[in-house]
Amino acid sequence: MSVPTPVPRPAPGAPPRLQVDGLTVAFGGLTALDDVTFDVGHGEVVALIGPNGAGKTTAFNAVCGLVRRRAGRIALDGRPVPRSTVGLTRAGVARTLQGLGLFDGLTVLEHVLAPLGRAPRAEASAAALAVLADLGLGDLAGRRVDELPYPVRKRVALARALVTRPTLLLLDEPAGGLGSEDIADLAATVRRVADGGCAVLLVEHHVDFVMGLADRIVVLDFGRVIARGTPADVQADPAVEAAYLGVQAAS
Repeated sequence: MSVPTPVPRPAPGAPPRLQVDGLTVAFGGLTALDDVTFDVGHGEVVALIGPNGAGKTTAFNAVCGLVRRRAGRIALDGRPVPRSTVGLTRAGVARTLQGLGLFDGLTVLEHVLAPLGRAPRAEASAAALAVLADLGLGDLAGRRVDELPYPVRKRVALARALVTRPTLLLLDEPAGGLGSEDIADLAATVRRVADGGCAVLLVEHHVDFVMGLADRIVVLDFGRVIARGTPADVQADPAVEAAYLGVQAAS
């Protein structure tokens, strides 16, 4: 299985694709994120992990401009992140949703065509069909998504994100609800996307998936970063075991 054409590589010394510095988000009197800092380089997979309520999805929403930040800076290639969905797409950002965001009654192809908007029809169709073929969905282009099993619908959501050839891909719990074979295929696909030059930031509860895929991991607990580093570094950190991994192992 292949992936879309590799994205251009940055010049040596270029800033990270995504840089989050001192991010603080509050909802009323509740601080959801407190001075959170991390970055994602071109061609790198970085995972945000932590217990429920740690602030992972809030961080995603802040990057996408869906929540107002009290403090901090978010930059793409050293420039302030756009605040609109259209601006983010033009800047090379794509995101999958935890709840998929697919619409019953629409076909697989219609979903993947949607992000291409104003592109010429023939060009858009060619791009959509190519991505569907890349993800093993070519034979399902005309099928309605509500006729398909959940793991296949997850791949449709990923195809919809990849069709814009993003240089920053945000994946919100991509392994959720998948079996071991589908998870292994997903990990291989995400790695190929990153190897093509795309920066990947993912939120995920499936620890084995994260540990086998991520180049670096950022661990959140109660809205603060409690650890960061390689999977080996994070697994060896007692604070992580207490806050997250130990809870996961006991469940």
